[in-house]
Amino acid sequence: MIYLVLAHPYPSQSRAGKVLLDAVRELPGLEVCSLYDRYPDFDIDVAAEQAALSRADLVVWLHPVFWYSVPALLKHWFDKVLSHGWAYGDGAAALRGKDCLWVATTGGTPQAYSAAGIHERSFADFTPPLEETARFCGMNWLAPFIVHGAHDIDGEELSGQARQLRQRLEAWLAAHAGKAGPPP
Repeated sequence: MIYLVLAHPYPSQSRAGKVLLDAVRELPGLEVCSLYDRYPDFDIDVAAEQAALSRADLVVWLHPVFWYSVPALLKHWFDKVLSHGWAYGDGAAALRGKDCLWVATTGGTPQAYSAAGIHERSFADFTPPLEETARFCGMNWLAPFIVHGAHDIDGEELSGQARQLRQRLEAWLAAHAGKAGPPP
């Protein structure tokens, strides 16, 4: 099962997020949690989220990049759901061996994320906090899927990005078909 955590504060207004989500929504075994729709008051049902993560073999975090990080509710979700004794710590193995894919949209172009660009760093410089979150919980960090320039990307290019994301998830599903779940 794939558990896709969508973390956009205004999911109905997210052009790029909507196109990406629509491209994968009908994949078999995909469960979507739109955090801002499900928890508008930030009162996360930790038990329900942990149960969904327990069923998953792949966890996808899909969100726009806000100030080089995740939107506030996703950070809160990390703090509450990925708890000590469940996701990490002595004897904690709930997420061990599960795959994690970060799917993010940025307002900046690839050139903006370069030494000469407005952000003065490559986008890869901003990935360690998410990668280490996954790794700290024993998850397998997959190469991120990043859509740059989400505000200005034309419809054809955005559709192409969405097809690539779908192909990536289909390839993951094909590679994991018939497996009985995560390793012990």
